[in-house]
Amino acid sequence: MPRPAAARDRILDTAERLVLQRGFAATTVDAVLEDAGASKGAFFHHFPTKAALGRALVERYAAADADLLESQMRAAEQASDDPAEQLLLFVRGFESAATAAVEAQPACLFVSFIYEAELTDPATSDLVRASIAEWRARIGDKLRAASASRPHLADHDIDAVADHVFATFEGAFLLVRAEGDPQHMARQLAVLRHHLELLLGAPAST
Repeated sequence: MPRPAAARDRILDTAERLVLQRGFAATTVDAVLEDAGASKGAFFHHFPTKAALGRALVERYAAADADLLESQMRAAEQASDDPAEQLLLFVRGFESAATAAVEAQPACLFVSFIYEAELTDPATSDLVRASIAEWRARIGDKLRAASASRPHLADHDIDAVADHVFATFEGAFLLVRAEGDPQHMARQLAVLRHHLELLLGAPAST
């Protein structure tokens, strides 16, 4: 018999893949069980309801998202002491890995749960909002730190710029999904980086 933890992970892996393909509403418990090769008993042992499955998916995705944000930001901070350059390195890190990352996961799980929030509990929506807020806050903090040596940034709405950075990632996911072209993510992040270079007054890079 498979270990309980292994069965739970297999159900979550399958459910995440199906939700990314179909959306949460169109992903039935029966479809998850058939693809995962799991029994209903195993499913309901770990997830008393479909909403509980949704929350577990978001919890796992949010934890991985937080780890990715932290690791990419830490790498940028280790490479430079300048907050502006750190932000550019942060974007460049995602840009460099974009095509491979999108081929592995061509959509953002949060989007399904934002559009279908009525199918989950409020705590799940709170997790999505908190994850998005953390990205916006970390990017905004870098921009505010950069403004200390770049007075011209006072003419810009820092929070709106931080939102634009985040929105570029999400918008690129939509392009990838709509056109089936994983190259969209790298292209959009390259444009974003060039715009940030102009905004921050940093040396242009290729």
